[in-house]
Amino acid sequence: MSDYQFFAQVNKAFDKAAQHSRFDKGLLHQIKICNTVYHVTFPLRRDDGSIEVIQGWRVEHSHHKLPTKGGIRFSTTVNEDETMALAALMTYKCAVVDVPFGGAKGGIKIDKNNFSDAEIERITRRYTFELIKKDFIGPGSDVPAPDYGTGAREMGWILDTYRQLSNDINSEGCVTGKPIPQGGIRGRTEATGRGVFFGVREACKNKDDMKELGLEPSIEGKTFVVQGLGNVGYHSAKYMSEAGAKLVGVAEIEGSIYDPNGIDLEKLVEYRKETGSIIGFESTKELENNKAVMEAECDILIPAALENQINADNASNVKAKIIAEAANGPTTSEAHEIMKSRGALIIPDNYLNAGGVTVSYFEWLKNLSHVRFGRLEKRAEETSYRKILSVVENISDRTFTEEEMQSLAHGAGEYELVDSGLEETMVNAYNEINELRKKHNIDLRTAAFLNAIEKVGIMYEQMGIFP
Repeated sequence: MSDYQFFAQVNKAFDKAAQHSRFDKGLLHQIKICNTVYHVTFPLRRDDGSIEVIQGWRVEHSHHKLPTKGGIRFSTTVNEDETMALAALMTYKCAVVDVPFGGAKGGIKIDKNNFSDAEIERITRRYTFELIKKDFIGPGSDVPAPDYGTGAREMGWILDTYRQLSNDINSEGCVTGKPIPQGGIRGRTEATGRGVFFGVREACKNKDDMKELGLEPSIEGKTFVVQGLGNVGYHSAKYMSEAGAKLVGVAEIEGSIYDPNGIDLEKLVEYRKETGSIIGFESTKELENNKAVMEAECDILIPAALENQINADNASNVKAKIIAEAANGPTTSEAHEIMKSRGALIIPDNYLNAGGVTVSYFEWLKNLSHVRFGRLEKRAEETSYRKILSVVENISDRTFTEEEMQSLAHGAGEYELVDSGLEETMVNAYNEINELRKKHNIDLRTAAFLNAIEKVGIMYEQMGIFP
């Protein structure tokens, strides 16, 4: 679909939800537009001495709250339309999970496989320099994060470049998703996939909703398919499997496989490392192409790759009763309506993959406070728990071994606090949008957009920027 317009798809969903809001067209238009769009080009001297011109973008969709927040992706698909759409989704996503950021997004149009590590570093640092020149990065203005094609390494380069060119005591807060020694936070790597799990688990707990789908109200025993075994797809599948769900299908760039008896995720990951492919793993059946598994029999489908994966061409063949959008924009509006009409529950991306930005928010808070979560209270908690356990021993015949004592009296460190905060965020946000869904008799995606519109609209009203 060469004419696919991602930003138009996002706005189509926005307009559908806006019909249920109380705001006038002018304010709705202000919420919907991108406030600033920055297109940058710069030269790169390749390792062989040749010069190549690199294109990049940074879009700040909404300044209703600062800083703006959003990842940076390195991909050949990066363009202005995609970056604007992803920035808009970030605004709505942050609002849904009550993270106090405006939405932003960035990207560089490259194929990482065609560049050496040294060249990638030069590209990343030069891109950061261009952002600094226009105030498109900073702990109080715009805070990037990893996205498709980037990770902790690139975020570390961004921080180092920013710190060299600023005199900001809070410089660590200019970017999130950093390595732990550079101010990163424990739990950030798995955050998006962990959030996907919490969201799906909460949806599956609802007895009435599961009854409508003909499913039992639990995640245990449900079959699921994951498209994409990157960071998000892998961790989504990992936590789903640990909770008792059965992985029956996987898609990757080289193809897709299916086994109704279940697929061992860790063994599959090891097999792919050894062979470079998921094809041929144990007793799995190879399917026609890397999209075919999305049409296989399962209870839950988790698209965790790129946008526009479920569209008008294949939506009618999707058999899953729950579509859990771990990726950004994996379902087109036409596909959404097709699957919705047959009764599927679609858990939308602008809620479900908000785990990453939620934990990024925690990392940003850590950077601004200059103290690790749990550092002040962990030992105090352990001491208190030990006193309670000692009282239990004194008033009963129970004596705890030192191993039991350590386990039961364990105080919450950074990872435990981050995980608890993420779970609280995802659970509360799901129940909030599900309540809106039932109140207005709309789907979850429309409810999530409506929820975001209400929160952002109130902020604009209170800012008093309109004459």
